[in-house]
Amino acid sequence: MHYLILAVAVVCETIGTAALQASHQFTKPLPSIVVVLGYGAAFYFLAGALRYIPVGVAYAIWSGLGIVLISLIGLVVFKQKLDLPAVLGLALIVLGVVVIQVFSKTATH
Repeated sequence: MHYLILAVAVVCETIGTAALQASHQFTKPLPSIVVVLGYGAAFYFLAGALRYIPVGVAYAIWSGLGIVLISLIGLVVFKQKLDLPAVLGLALIVLGVVVIQVFSKTATH
């Protein structure tokens, strides 16, 4: 259940970041409101996940998966290009999250 809460935090943060791009530096009201709501919800759910997951592990997963998801949204929605070094870097982030989940004994307490 605690990883579901963390996943919701990741999705909310990703929505907030995508809306930040769409807000055009807070000049568009609707995306600007989504930014505030998305980040507010992200921190709320992240705080809930921290009841069960150590802060370093939760933040690594939250930020790492958020980076990957927003990069994919940038690619698909905003037509932003990713070169080979960017793709390799993103793959390393995913690998880091997998290593934490599979091998770390500190992933939950």
